Amino acid sequence: MFTGIIQCMGQIVAVQRNGREARFTVRPQGNFADLQDGESIAHDGVCLSLESHTAQEYVVYASAETLACSTLGTFAVGQLVNLERALALGDRLGGHLVSGHVDCVAHVRRILAAGASRCVEIAFPAEHAPEVIAKGSVALDGISLTINDCGDDFLRVNIIPDTQKRTTMQRWRAGTPVNMETDLLGKYVRRMLRCGEVPAASPVSPGTGRSAGSAGMSREFLARNGFL
Repeated sequence: MFTGIIQCMGQIVAVQRNGREARFTVRPQGNFADLQDGESIAHDGVCLSLESHTAQEYVVYASAETLACSTLGTFAVGQLVNLERALALGDRLGGHLVSGHVDCVAHVRRILAAGASRCVEIAFPAEHAPEVIAKGSVALDGISLTINDCGDDFLRVNIIPDTQKRTTMQRWRAGTPVNMETDLLGKYVRRMLRCGEVPAASPVSPGTGRSAGSAGMSREFLARNGFL
């Protein structure tokens, strides 16, 4: 589990491809002095397990599924990536809960000046729209951000000067692909609502708010318990 607060950037110093899989050697630009083999590190928002390490760099493995579902398939020697080590119990939760499991690859649509900040508009597949809400949270290339506003296939976020300086956002341009992870809680709520949908023709048992023979959640159940 992560928070979306980038600890430092790292440089890809070696790429070893084996068919549809790959291993990356990464050199952190910050203090990662107490690394342990097997621990989880987010790379541009993608959780990877550390296989081995030295005092200056470490090696991680990415499966075919990971490469297909994220921008990691385009990682090249010399590239900078956002790094965050896994959250420890008792740490400050400065961003929001981030799993490191990317939902889709989105794209920068445009970047506008907004005082010292930058307003970035991101286009994403419309199927994820129910998990994106104004003033909610999103992780873009592992960066925890608050959504200013959104539509069925886009969202806008403000990038403050410190985030611009500390992350790979400084290389974002129109068309840049970014890893997007929607809000973890929103995904669970959406799943529960979908599992609890009651067909229009299905009768509802009196006093239960549920369809006869169904143990799922319904709109009536949510309303009766103060959620709607």
